[in-house]
Amino acid sequence: MSSHRYLPSTEQDQQAMMETIGIDSLEELFADVPEEVRFQETLNVPKALKETALIKEMQRLAEKNTNVKDVPSFLGAGVYEHYIPSVVNHMLLRSEFFTAYTPYQPEISQGELQGIFEFQTMIAELTGMDLANSSMYDGPTALAEAAMMSCGVTKKKQILVSEAVHPEAVEVLRTNAKGQNLEVTVIEATDGQTSLDALKNSYSDETACVIVQYPNFFGQIEDLEEIEKIAHSKKAHFIVSSNPLSLGMLQPPGEFGADVVVGDAQPFGIPTQLGGPHCGYFAVTKKLMRKVPGRLVGETVDEDGRRGFVLTLQAREQHIRRDKATSNICSNQALNALAASVAMSAIGKYGLQEMASQNMQKALYTKKRLQEAGFELVHDGPFFNEFVINLPKPCEQVNESLFDKGIIGGLDLGRFYEGRDHHMLIAVTELRTKEEIEALVEGLEGLK
Repeated sequence: MSSHRYLPSTEQDQQAMMETIGIDSLEELFADVPEEVRFQETLNVPKALKETALIKEMQRLAEKNTNVKDVPSFLGAGVYEHYIPSVVNHMLLRSEFFTAYTPYQPEISQGELQGIFEFQTMIAELTGMDLANSSMYDGPTALAEAAMMSCGVTKKKQILVSEAVHPEAVEVLRTNAKGQNLEVTVIEATDGQTSLDALKNSYSDETACVIVQYPNFFGQIEDLEEIEKIAHSKKAHFIVSSNPLSLGMLQPPGEFGADVVVGDAQPFGIPTQLGGPHCGYFAVTKKLMRKVPGRLVGETVDEDGRRGFVLTLQAREQHIRRDKATSNICSNQALNALAASVAMSAIGKYGLQEMASQNMQKALYTKKRLQEAGFELVHDGPFFNEFVINLPKPCEQVNESLFDKGIIGGLDLGRFYEGRDHHMLIAVTELRTKEEIEALVEGLEGLK
C-alpha cells in the first residue's frame, strides 16, 4: 500500500520541472535566502505514517473531544446545538450545488446561484428587511462590516456599541475600526440590557451607528423601539445583530426601523464544530443596497425568457478600486448558506415558529426549575433561550463538576467580565429533553 493517499508529483515530475527551470537540486530554489537564516536541522515532527495508521491515530485524537451527540450541552453564547434535517447533507453533496464558492459563470452555476438567492430571500423575510446579501464569513464579521459600511456612508467616525453585544464580536469590531481610525465607544448595560441613558449621553453629531444585539449576549430582549428613536435622532444608522431563530417568535428588527440587521445563520443547518465554519448574514434597507459588502444574487431571464440567476449590483470598488472600498470582503459562505437555505426550507415557516417556541418554553421551564432549587436569576427581563444564573461557587469549578457528571454546563461570564466569575449563561434549545434539564438542576443542586 502506498504511504500517501494523493501524489501531487512523482520524483520524475520533480526532475523534469528542475530541468525546465535550469536547476540541479531543490536547494537551488533557496539560493537567494542567506545561509545563516536557513533552517539547517531536522524538523521535530513524528515520522510520516501510512494512510491506515494515520486514520487510526487521528481517530484516537478526535475521540479525546467530548461530542454534543454523546452528552447534553447547555452551552450557547453564539453557537447553538439545534435540530438539523437529514436532507441538509444530502443536498450539500449534489453536484449542481457542490461547486466553486465564486459563481462567476452563471451558465454553469445556476444551482448554486439559486441556492444563494433563496438564502437571501428567506433572510430578508425573517429580518423584515428589503434585501440580504449572499452571506458573510460569520456573525461577528458581518457586524464589523455593517459598522464599517455605516461609517463609509455617513462619513462619521464614532461607533456606539452596547456592552450587551457578544464581547468577541466587539473585539472583531475594534480590530476593523482601528485600521480605519474609527472610534468605538462601548455603552454600558444595566440589569442585562443596554442603558438608554448612557446611550443618550454618548450619542453625538459624529455618531455613525448604534449597534445592539437582539436577543443580547445575556439572553435578554432589548427595547428596540426606544433604541431606534435615539439612533435616528441625528440620522445615525441603527444596526441590530440578531439570532435568526429567535425571529420565529420575536418581532423582526426591520419592523422597528433597523437600517442593517446582521447575525449568524449557524442555528439553521450548521453544526457546532470547534468554532466554525459559520455563515454570517447581512440584511439592509433598499436605500443601502449599493453599499452592501460581499455579493448579491439577482433573478433574471435568459434570451428565451427562462428564469435564471446572476451576481448583481456588485460594488466595483470591492474588486478593482480597492483604495476606495468600504469593505475588503468580496466573497461569501456559499456551502453553509446553502445548508441554511435547505434547513429553513425543510423546517418551513410554521416549523420555524414551533422550533423557536420550543426554545423559549424549554428555557422558561429550566429557569423555573432552577429558581425552585434556590438559584437566583441575575437579570429579570424577558429572554429567548438563554439566561444568567448566580452560582455559589466559581463557574469554572462548577462546569468541571458538571462535566464529570456527563453534562456540558453554560458559559462562564468571568471569561469576559471582571467580577462575574460566579455567573453562568445557560442556553436551552429544542433538543434538550426534560430528563436532561432535570439532570442539570440536580447536578447544580449537588454543588451548593
